[in-house]
Amino acid sequence: MPDQVLAFIDKYRSFILTTHDPADADGLGAELVFAAILKSRKKKARIINAGPVPELFRFMDPKKLIEQWDAGAHSALFEKSALLILDTSDEYNIGAIRSVIAGAQDIFVVDHHEPKPFSTLGGLIDSSAAATCELAVEIAGAAGLTLDADTARAAYTGLVYDTGFFAYSKTTLRTFTAARALIERKVVPYDVYRRLNENASTGALLLQKQVLSTLELYAGGTVAVQLMRKEDLAATGAHFEDAEGFINIPMRAREVTVSILIKENTEGKVRCSLRSKGRVNVSKIAQSFGGGGHVSAAGFKSDKNIEETLKEVIEIIQTHLDSV
Repeated sequence: MPDQVLAFIDKYRSFILTTHDPADADGLGAELVFAAILKSRKKKARIINAGPVPELFRFMDPKKLIEQWDAGAHSALFEKSALLILDTSDEYNIGAIRSVIAGAQDIFVVDHHEPKPFSTLGGLIDSSAAATCELAVEIAGAAGLTLDADTARAAYTGLVYDTGFFAYSKTTLRTFTAARALIERKVVPYDVYRRLNENASTGALLLQKQVLSTLELYAGGTVAVQLMRKEDLAATGAHFEDAEGFINIPMRAREVTVSILIKENTEGKVRCSLRSKGRVNVSKIAQSFGGGGHVSAAGFKSDKNIEETLKEVIEIIQTHLDSV
């Protein structure tokens, strides 16, 4: 499979790398690894994402290689470049950049999420991988590239972020093999853990308190729901991305098999995150709303308000629970 990606890279001279919007650690880490691969093969590369790098992940890019989309400055680049889309196979999930991808010389996806039936983009989609950074490290190895310390740390950050520090169900020996290769490049695991889990603002702590206070149980206590409104962000001074890990808190209860977190950003746009212990395939549920993800972790954007979104999600989850 790495040969397939390297063959694509060898066909073109100039590349643009992008990921889903908003970006997370796995998408950002994969971008930085692929930028290093391209540089090692004497290719031109620019990383351009629809939105800014979230504050939590800025340490991953000390050289500030990742740019934010600017239509005036970036649009013309696509006609002269091939496009690598990382950590998503859904062209509707890359934000404003979607408007110009048709002009790229070619498009190739590298992703580890469940394939989406409506996606028209091709490439390497390996849902057996625990993270796109896992794939990126394998491809770097196949290319004969030794990652520098900064890039290795970014890749390790993406790897632990998408595996819950090696706790999630898709973690395998393959995952630890990639992690070992990165630690051999002098990555310090505790440094990454501290930056991800011991570096939040007081506002983020207050936001967690507020969101947890909304916790409600459904389906005989097996489905947990939390809600976050834009007013909560304003009241606590926290950022939207500060709520990323809140979805996992109810999963600590043995009776809870599905966790739902419905979040509203400062503009009033609604997103829904889903987690499962395996009884319910939340990827299929997310896909029914135009989203996607994994069997046990998925999400989608909603054009409805929080209450309407919650009503529809609970109904479809109850249907899935009744069928298993």
